[in-house]
Amino acid sequence: MATTLIKGAELIVAWDASEKRHVYMPDADLAFEGGVIRFVGRGYDGVADMVVDGAGMLVMPGLVNIHSHPTSEPMNKGLLDEIGSPGLYNSSLYEFMPIFRSDAEAVPDCVRVALSELLLSGVTTLCDLSMAHPGWLDLLAEAGMRVCIAPMFKSARWFTKNGHVVEYEWDEKAGEKAMEEAFSLIQRAEQHSSGRLFGMACPAQIDTCTPELLRDSRAEARARGISWQIHAAQSVVEFHEITRRHGFTPIQWLHEMGLLDQQSIIGHGIFLDDHPSTPWHTDRDLSILAETGTTVAHCPTVFARRGITMKDFGRYHRRGVNLGVGTDTYPHNMLDELRLVAYLARTQATDPRTTTTNDIFNAATIGGARALGRDDIGRLAVGARADIVLVDATHPRMQPRHDPVRSLIYAAGDRAVKDVFVDGEKVVENGEVLTMDFRQAAAHLAEAQKRITAKATQQDWAHRPVDKIAPPTFKWL
Repeated sequence: MATTLIKGAELIVAWDASEKRHVYMPDADLAFEGGVIRFVGRGYDGVADMVVDGAGMLVMPGLVNIHSHPTSEPMNKGLLDEIGSPGLYNSSLYEFMPIFRSDAEAVPDCVRVALSELLLSGVTTLCDLSMAHPGWLDLLAEAGMRVCIAPMFKSARWFTKNGHVVEYEWDEKAGEKAMEEAFSLIQRAEQHSSGRLFGMACPAQIDTCTPELLRDSRAEARARGISWQIHAAQSVVEFHEITRRHGFTPIQWLHEMGLLDQQSIIGHGIFLDDHPSTPWHTDRDLSILAETGTTVAHCPTVFARRGITMKDFGRYHRRGVNLGVGTDTYPHNMLDELRLVAYLARTQATDPRTTTTNDIFNAATIGGARALGRDDIGRLAVGARADIVLVDATHPRMQPRHDPVRSLIYAAGDRAVKDVFVDGEKVVENGEVLTMDFRQAAAHLAEAQKRITAKATQQDWAHRPVDKIAPPTFKWL
């Protein structure tokens, strides 16, 4: 197998195994072979079949994104930027998102757009929380990305007839069948010829699944040794629904059923018993998350659009909660998401010291890897997978670069990402995706959105025109 050497990198974000942390290593080399890192350090004197000049390069581990919906979210661009249901605590989940759902024809272009954006922002491992769709595995493999598929299944669908009450239509047998199909699909993913696909159990939402479906899916995930993720504590509506049904907060209800542990992931985990929007008579939720080792997948952008946010990232971290980061909405730009993690945490805490760039970068690398039960991604170390991002440290947006990772997250963003390798294979070169036609997919998606919006009025409970649901920025003449 050929060996690739990144020689004389200006700076490597290397993994210090003895201290279990990332460190800056200047003027260093990195070699990989067969998708595995063989050397990280100075003065590499081994064989090199291909040499990459590392001068002016920041070399860092590929980012791990533990919560994303590529099949649907790109369709919402320009539509859901400024709307949330006032009668449903400003969430857009129940009234608006269902009416702009992608049709089958649009799904492949949604996926290609999302995965292109993710690769360009340094993501090499992704958790794809989607409903199963034709050609899913091959489409993900096409991207060259490492993907954890999370086929969602549920016992009920939610809907509203008036914009202020959420109702549920139950079909428990359908949920059980969908779960069986999901585990079958996960097995197929693990056997895929690409070698980069693996799986996660994903009952869709805590309020759309029966307790039996939750317990059965968790038991099966444990038996298979895979992670388990659920949307929970993601809306005020959901918080009240669960307390009404069970007398426990969403986090407490999951804990009461014995579902939380180190391979459990809570999608969002915002509305705890001490959140100002959902004050409860207990103060246990944060401790439960920390003590069980449960991961919270933090996705700030989609909630910030509605005036909603976690209280706060730094507080969760200090209490010992494992945190990961995801892109729950468009754009699927992980570096933008990390910037917002920092800013929202500091504004919510009214304290610039509540969190650090180190904490945030860890969440996007080793925190995500831990949630997936993996110690071979999210770090640059001998024996780890060769998931590597090369950042142009000489890019004008990176200047001055007193602290290059801060310059990347707070200033340059994806504009400075030059090359990306997954399993040692180059998937981005000079800021262009090599595996998919990003521009063509985006053009197709634009046409698909016209088709979707033409049907939206029929899907809406009040039959409102699209320009009334999502008023344009300026009046059309």
